[in-house]
Parts: sequence; C-alpha cells; structure tokens
Amino acid sequence: MTDEQRTQAEFWFDPLCPWAWMTSRWMGEVQQQRPVDVTWSVMSLSVLNEGRDLPQDYRDMLDRGWGPVRVVTAAGELHGPEVVKPLYDAIGTAIHPGGVEDYDEAIRIGLEHAGLPAELAAHAHSEEYDAQLRASTKRALDLVGDDVGTPVVAVDGVAFFGPVVSPAPRGEAAGRLWDGCVLVAGTPGFFELKRSRTVGPQFD
Repeated sequence: MTDEQRTQAEFWFDPLCPWAWMTSRWMGEVQQQRPVDVTWSVMSLSVLNEGRDLPQDYRDMLDRGWGPVRVVTAAGELHGPEVVKPLYDAIGTAIHPGGVEDYDEAIRIGLEHAGLPAELAAHAHSEEYDAQLRASTKRALDLVGDDVGTPVVAVDGVAFFGPVVSPAPRGEAAGRLWDGCVLVAGTPGFFELKRSRTVGPQFD
C-alpha cells in the first residue's frame, strides 16, 4: 500500500490516565488491522484542569501528574518523536498493569525499559519544556474543546474524545471499532454518543 493510501492519525495521551491507556492498547491493535500511521502526542490533564475546583484526592493526583508528561515531552524534544510511544508504553505499563503509584518510580522504570538516559527523570520537576507540553495540549483542545479529557484522536482533520473501552478490542474487532469512530466523527453535526460505564479499566 502506498503512503498516499495510508491514513494519518494523531493520538493524545496522559500517562497517568487509565482510560487513555486502554484506548492506546486498542490503537495498537488498529494499526495491525488497518493502514493507519499514528503520531503519539502528550495532552496533560494537569494543564487541562488548572484552576478548576476538584476533589482533593484528584487534585493531589494531578499535582503529581506533571512528572510523567514532562518527562515524555522532554524525551521527545531531546531524543526525537520516535521515542515518545516506547516511553509512554514503558511508563504506562508500570503505572497501570504494574500498579506503581509513585510516579517518580514509574518514570525511572520507564526510562530504563525504553533505553533512555536516566537523567531525563530530572525533567519531572522542571518547567523547561512546559511551553511545548502546553502547546501540544492546546492543539488537542482546539480540535475537540475543553470539556473532554484523554485520550483524543484526530484523523483526516477530524478529532474526537475516546473511544473509552474496557477491555481493549483485539483483532478485527479493533478495526471495526476504528471504522465506526471515523465514520461518526466525520459526520457533519455529530458531537456525542455515550453510555454509563459499568466496568473499570481491565488490564491484560
């Protein structure tokens, strides 16, 4: 298949979000079933929720949540965009199926597993690349609005929040869900399709 026939998509994530993690596992399946190339980008829930009145436990998590997105952003700036997905995979594996609640420890594990310099961990507590982090988050919000979270997926100039899935569909089921998401997102005037969640993230 030629490059002209392949679909270009962008996937925004925050490593601390379990639902973005589930959707990212689905997106990996989609890439095996459909001719889709994905650019992986950060979207910070800590940035998104600045100044909002939130429950204290969620606010505490977001305060700690600056670390992972800052490190992934710094890694991409210093080592190229090709390291973003492997580092997200490694940090996300530590946090979600791995159950690591200390984000500094998850970052350390992630950097080691992704084969990246341990020194990048220092960026978890640095604002050096916050401008790039905020710009990436803003690009996602400009496409879907600020009343969503992660993940955000954009394809052919159309973006949508989600899908929120658990467990992540596999094989052709993943491809069919992708086809449906692209179809409804590309329908003029379509905004939302939703039902209540009856299960939590199912990591496997």
